[in-house]
Amino acid sequence: MKLEDTGERIIPDEMKPSNLMLLEHMARYQFAFPYVKGRVLDLACGSGYGSVMAAKQSKRKITSMTAVDFSQEAITYARGRYHHPMISYECHNAVDHMLPEKLGTFDCILSFETYEHIAEEEVFLKNMYEMLKPGGTLVMSTPFGEGRGKPSSEPFHTHQITKAEFTSLFDGYAYDKKTFYYQSGVLVEPFREGMNYQFGIAVCQKGEEK
Repeated sequence: MKLEDTGERIIPDEMKPSNLMLLEHMARYQFAFPYVKGRVLDLACGSGYGSVMAAKQSKRKITSMTAVDFSQEAITYARGRYHHPMISYECHNAVDHMLPEKLGTFDCILSFETYEHIAEEEVFLKNMYEMLKPGGTLVMSTPFGEGRGKPSSEPFHTHQITKAEFTSLFDGYAYDKKTFYYQSGVLVEPFREGMNYQFGIAVCQKGEEK
């Protein structure tokens, strides 16, 4: 099956290996490898290339991976192109209020380049928090832009938030530890003065039950 290239998602088979956008996306998954363990959720997995990257790299650390996308077309493509025995590809809406009940809880949740597509951002953030097991880790990224509610040049984005707005996204949740990283090209690092970062990556650990 061929997945239509609308520009909304990364399809490696339709891109040159040197394509910077592809390399940036792959770099985010590679950055997340150390956190991928146990039962894993890849929320908004798109074509599935990143899910299989993470599953192969972390096959000795994971028990299963659930890869979810809103697009049935993308899920069908992922099942055929990026099949892996530890991955279950499923079609769900990230802002479905019943999603935690449908999917259960996870030791690690990955969600790259999802937030900016979603108008119901509070539901999205709440769902991820509720689906994360105590002690689990969320790794989430989003591109920077002019700010919440301001138009973006990207046709599929609701908006692109600022660096300050990004770091405040997780304030209303009981994460024990929040660490922020920044990306320029394939480089992912802690904030460094003088750098022009296009993306932010949050690593949030949920507190253990007491």
